[in-house]
Amino acid sequence: QVQLVESGGGLVQAGGSLRLSCAASGRTFSSYAMGWFRQAPGKEREFVAAESRSGGRTYYSDSVKGRFTISRDSAKNTVYLQMNSLKPEDTAVYFCAAKSGYSSSRTPGDYYYWGQGTQVTVSS
Repeated sequence: QVQLVESGGGLVQAGGSLRLSCAASGRTFSSYAMGWFRQAPGKEREFVAAESRSGGRTYYSDSVKGRFTISRDSAKNTVYLQMNSLKPEDTAVYFCAAKSGYSSSRTPGDYYYWGQGTQVTVSS
């Protein structure tokens, strides 16, 4: 079992940057592929970024590609989401999630462990 805690959300102006962190505890962090998802009010949870268990492969949604970067620090049991050039449409609650196995996934249902989420608000 693994516990996930997100942090780093907040209010930022359009064009600004934030770095979200997801600290993992419990079972060895390196046993999981990791993903970031977001959910805006009234909308379904959507895929943002993911990386394989080794961190060697990363994937992004088209809406964030080139602006967001997922990475992990295995020594700190932490995965990050660096978000640059933020837009008002990026406003949402952001969740990190862990999935057993090597490969990541764009499907929320494939992830078993979830954090509580952190709010990101981008003002225009």
